[in-house]
Amino acid sequence: MTQDPALNQQLDAWIDAHFDEEVRFLQELVRVPTDTPPGNNAPHAQRTSELLQAFGFKAEQYPVAAEQVQAYGMQSITNLIVRRRYGEGKTIALNAHGDVVPPGEGWTHDPYGGEIEDGFLYGRAAAVSKCDFASFSFAVRALESLGIALHGGVELHFTYDEEFGGELGPGWLLSQGLTKPDLMIAAGFSYSVVTAHNGCLQLEVTVHGKMAHAAIPESGVDALQGAVQILNALYAQNTLYQGITSQVEGINHPYLNVGQIEGGTNTYVVPGRITFKLDRRMIPEENPTDVEANIRQVINDAAARCPGIRVETRRLLLARALKPLPGNAPLVAALQKHGQEVFGEVIPALGTPLYTDVRLYAEHGIPGVIYGAGPRTVLESHAKRADERLNLEDLRRATKVVARTLKDLLTAA
Repeated sequence: MTQDPALNQQLDAWIDAHFDEEVRFLQELVRVPTDTPPGNNAPHAQRTSELLQAFGFKAEQYPVAAEQVQAYGMQSITNLIVRRRYGEGKTIALNAHGDVVPPGEGWTHDPYGGEIEDGFLYGRAAAVSKCDFASFSFAVRALESLGIALHGGVELHFTYDEEFGGELGPGWLLSQGLTKPDLMIAAGFSYSVVTAHNGCLQLEVTVHGKMAHAAIPESGVDALQGAVQILNALYAQNTLYQGITSQVEGINHPYLNVGQIEGGTNTYVVPGRITFKLDRRMIPEENPTDVEANIRQVINDAAARCPGIRVETRRLLLARALKPLPGNAPLVAALQKHGQEVFGEVIPALGTPLYTDVRLYAEHGIPGVIYGAGPRTVLESHAKRADERLNLEDLRRATKVVARTLKDLLTAA
């Protein structure tokens, strides 16, 4: 491992000299919408390929079959791999996702403008996680600018299915045998190295009753009343979950959220069907099979107390929790070391209540961590809210940390 401080200074100087270019690169990425849904993300992959080609990086394009994507609920996915091979040794993958939730309301900046104000770049996906398309790409460029002997290689994985669970993003690349790195870093924030995260179970619950005219409600079965009973039973679980605590720093306890409800036909009709979607976050210590069985039991028991109500429950997503794998220690140590030097403060290793694509690499036995450009918390970044933003100094410094880390790992004997 090369510890020459002069090399770190050269990396930092290159990044500083090319930082305006890095910011322009990110602005171009933000200006191509990737709202998911509807999930028409192939145009962004094409634009990313063009931008990468401009500085000599060939992006291999891997479109997922249209029928598979459409059955999944999206319109198009083209995943990208950039392979930079330097010699014999380990391959380190850097993964960031381009798909993002729609902008929603309340913006004071153009969500696709890439506008800069007071040192912040505004735009949907500026912080999660198009910024790490930039940080990872420019970290690799900085590394190669050193012109020193390196062992191993780097792959950039730019994928487009994080919002729907990742199975047609990194999961697809891995299952197709298109890549098998030895280590990986996924897009994240700059002030901690994340080594563990929650799992996520998402279910769609359809409550069936019987439609009737509101003037004679007794002739029907109110699906909404049945849904209310079920929802009350589900929300009561949140109180119980507070007694289940995780031993992973940064993760507290499980919780449940119902994020979408639809149904009914008009105000004068007893609703015959109500559908809602729930999200159950699982701490790393929980067994996903047991969690799903428990939730289904709560739903069925509540429905059984409502005469005439029938329930269908369908799994939408099962994302397993990330647990640290043996072999991630060099990644963690290097990111913490250089993070402290560049940011001037301790960079802790901890867990997060989010779930990410890193779990898919872990399921294939690939040790990974989460680190990238961004603030201390999702809340500070306005991710998934109006006026999502990125502090450009976080982008600059995170690029330096990643470049230094790659240098350390790829010069190890």
